Amino acid sequence: MASASHSLASKLTSFSNRNFLSSSDLNSEQILSLFELAKELKIGNRKIDLGNRVLGLIFKKASTRTRVSFQVAMARLGGQTVDLNPKITQLGRGEPIKDTARVLSRYCDVLAIRTFSQQELEEYAQWSTIPVINALTDLEHPCQALADYLTIQEKYGELKGINLSYIGDGNNVANSLMICGSMLGVNVTICSPKGFEADSKIVDKAKSLSEFGSNISICNNPSQAVKEAQVIYTDVWASMGQEEESLKRKEIFEMYKVDQKLIELADKEVIILHCLPAHRGEEITEEALESQHSNIFDQAENRLHVQQALLAVQLGGL
Repeated sequence: MASASHSLASKLTSFSNRNFLSSSDLNSEQILSLFELAKELKIGNRKIDLGNRVLGLIFKKASTRTRVSFQVAMARLGGQTVDLNPKITQLGRGEPIKDTARVLSRYCDVLAIRTFSQQELEEYAQWSTIPVINALTDLEHPCQALADYLTIQEKYGELKGINLSYIGDGNNVANSLMICGSMLGVNVTICSPKGFEADSKIVDKAKSLSEFGSNISICNNPSQAVKEAQVIYTDVWASMGQEEESLKRKEIFEMYKVDQKLIELADKEVIILHCLPAHRGEEITEEALESQHSNIFDQAENRLHVQQALLAVQLGGL
């Protein structure tokens, strides 16, 4: 057991004290090692005490799973969390990021930031002397992708060659699924209405990162997209900040609903994933969400375990 722990630590120590702004900040070996650590933490085979380290949360967007999973993860590591709500700190009154980041670096040991602009996240990273974690931006949601692929690995054992079909808006979740999946050998199809496809630059980036011949493809036909899929993934049609477009998007995305009819076109053992919160009856039916194919709540739980592993690595806990 000791030698296995040493081997795992040797693969992950290079990521200690590093920023996690994008799925591409990890390589395939690091991701798989992180999954191994997350599973050990999940079943109680590994105990890590970070000695009262402090995580600072800066969330400009609403959050349930990300906020709570980070707080619980830090508590399980013996640390504390400080909620730096912009509405009740000087951030909300226009204090420059370069000032905030340098001050918080002297109080906290790591920052998890949920905001709109990837550029803002990168500015925090530029001025911070502690690790910065992307807890969601409009461009990527890398912590979510880690939980997603851990859930798929738990189901199928092997990730290489798995076919994942994402049905819906080509958003931040879709972007991270492509980038992370390409490094793990997963074939990722992003199926969206015309005009709502994933960013072509992200598609090209994902393809360039492929280590095991992953196929990254874009299409507009849900029925075609899910053929031979072992994983069907969906998300809300209007993300945070797009609420005014909600009614219009409902009409456009109506044919992109994950329902029993669509599920029956996929692999017989297909699993259904959704990053939540779900709008039941819109992007996914009640029947599909509560079906035997749904691994959605296992997926939500895994946010805790991968983030606990990530924090342990970044704060030198191995």
